[in-house]
Amino acid sequence: MKAIITVVGQDQVGIVARVASQLAELKVNIIDISQTLMHGSFTMILMGEWDGEQQSFDQIKTALSELGQHLGLDIRMQRQELFDAIQKL
Repeated sequence: MKAIITVVGQDQVGIVARVASQLAELKVNIIDISQTLMHGSFTMILMGEWDGEQQSFDQIKTALSELGQHLGLDIRMQRQELFDAIQKL
């Protein structure tokens, strides 16, 4: 299973490390990642892949949302299939 994960918020030390650590604990492999700073705001988008039989989409989404609340960041997750369907239109 694949998903696109976005992270947006005020820049702070350790954002990439904290998100990557949470994904590793959830057994999500980061297969692509991009991050930048825009006038003090941190933005990151990544594609993660995992075995859907071990972790559900909703379990991972909830864990990332809770991490975002803890760090004061907006972390969102969308299924890759959504983007694939849009490209076919």
